[in-house]
Amino acid sequence: MGEANVRAMAGEGAKLVFTDLNTKKGSALSDELGDDVVFVQHDVTDEQGWSEVVARAEAEFGPVNVLVNNAGIFIGASIIDRTVADYRKLIEVNQIGPFLGVKAVLPSMMKTGCGSIINISSIGGLTGAGNASGYCDAKFALRGLSKVAAIELGEFGIRVNTVHPGAIITPMTQDDPHFEHYEQAMLATPLRRLGQAVEVANTVLFLASDESTFSTGAEFIVDGGASAQ
Repeated sequence: MGEANVRAMAGEGAKLVFTDLNTKKGSALSDELGDDVVFVQHDVTDEQGWSEVVARAEAEFGPVNVLVNNAGIFIGASIIDRTVADYRKLIEVNQIGPFLGVKAVLPSMMKTGCGSIINISSIGGLTGAGNASGYCDAKFALRGLSKVAAIELGEFGIRVNTVHPGAIITPMTQDDPHFEHYEQAMLATPLRRLGQAVEVANTVLFLASDESTFSTGAEFIVDGGASAQ
């Protein structure tokens, strides 16, 4: 989904810095898309690293006006089998990482008096799911963070929203041992299929644009109707 977001924004003429742990794939995407798309290797749980990413973005393109907190991991396990180490890792990446990102971009956004922060949650941040402790917990918390931030930052012209994808075809979901189970479940939803990453990216693009200037503190659901049932 991160790659789809980068491609969608670059396709609309955005100048952007994106990050990942995978240097090989990140550099290849940056090279493909040209000088207006810069890759930086970064671990979202590293607070100092966030400061360096924002500084790089400002040096390349000026003040930051959009942040997409997309990085996320999933480790499936029942509560009884969940290790504390895995639980902490899920919270660190899926919850604390976005918090650090929000804090890091605020001084830059406040320079221009506008901005859009887009936190990628999940339908797991709207409803519970088996074998998803830590993951659902963090995605619910991301909704809360976004609402608090929307309230605090509105006076500065900064909007904060969450996007809630359902079952989207990505390497992460396809590697999940439960993939077959929720693939079958999605076939029973109103749209009778799994989603494509570009369908989430189109919602992110809308929230990043001036076409969503009165939307803040809200949830945007991209799940094929799964949560409507």
